[in-house]
Amino acid sequence: MSRLFRPALLVTAVLALLGFGITPSNAATSITVATAIGRQDGSTASVTGYVVGQPTATTTVVRSNFPNDYALALADSASQTSTSAMLYVQIPTAFRASYGLQSNPSLLGKQITVTGTLTAYFSHPGLKNATAFTGGGGTDPGPDPGDYYAGAEGKTGAALKSALHTIISSQTKLSYDQVWDALKVTDQDPSNSSNVIEIYSGRSISKTLNGGDADDWNREHVWAKSHGDFGTATGPGTDIHHLRPEDVTVNSARGNLDFDNGGTAVAQCSGCTADSDSFAPRAAVRGDVARMIFYMAVRYEGDDGFANLELNNSVGNGTAPYIGKLTVLKAWAAADPPDAFEKNRNEVIYSQFQHNRNPFIDHPEWIASIWP
Repeated sequence: MSRLFRPALLVTAVLALLGFGITPSNAATSITVATAIGRQDGSTASVTGYVVGQPTATTTVVRSNFPNDYALALADSASQTSTSAMLYVQIPTAFRASYGLQSNPSLLGKQITVTGTLTAYFSHPGLKNATAFTGGGGTDPGPDPGDYYAGAEGKTGAALKSALHTIISSQTKLSYDQVWDALKVTDQDPSNSSNVIEIYSGRSISKTLNGGDADDWNREHVWAKSHGDFGTATGPGTDIHHLRPEDVTVNSARGNLDFDNGGTAVAQCSGCTADSDSFAPRAAVRGDVARMIFYMAVRYEGDDGFANLELNNSVGNGTAPYIGKLTVLKAWAAADPPDAFEKNRNEVIYSQFQHNRNPFIDHPEWIASIWP
């Protein structure tokens, strides 16, 4: 029987060498972005790469404030910034709701596979007429980007804290004005791209309502800036790992209070409580708050012109460079582990803004190692 098929196999091989009849195999085998850029011949292929932004012109790719859902850029590395190493992908109408970046900004940095025609888009190497998109979607970012935490491997206690301090101190610093725009990306409402989510209240509010008036949202320092007297200076005062959107009234109610259980209800903040010396946010974000505090205590160790920020087991710390209660914050972190929103926020800060990470979102187990 096999002899009867040899002529057919021979014809197939000849056609393949001539470039005919190979679309199915191209589509079945995923290729890299670099290969796709070099193969702009109108053939069909499946290309796997990382979403690195949205092309808006031949040499322009934006990484935030995406104007629409019509296109995305792929690269072989999630940290790629050179447009010459990117493939511009046209997104057909049927896939825009799931893979358009305006509707799905959390896709940035995630790996996807797209099947379509290798041909120029925006006068740039591209892929058009896509018939399939896979990957990305609503999955959480991975906890360890490459060897980011290599310097912390095998360490515990004070040695781990020191290693993490070195790792996360390498960051891009923002101005206080830049924080406004950053928070509109990091804290975007997954269900409404025009809004942000307030950290304590959980309210979804228009991005445009940022300011200082009642019912506006403003920039809340989760590690109260008076606890270390750093104000809004570039450094801890503008570090978006602990800066979050919050209602002006609720922000004022929190003030510079330490964190603890108990107290009475806070107006306009369902689930929040406060008393004369402490504040507690709603249960759904207590772990988030704790991990931001742990980050600050590791990132700022007094070696960069700012105070050495540390945790203690007290409330009423006032203007000292301490915040508490440590035992309560550890319990909050254990009861409320990192969720998809918090993980995505960490990834966006890393990939788009400060280029450093909160290690206690990636590795919650390190909390007990450093603060046993």
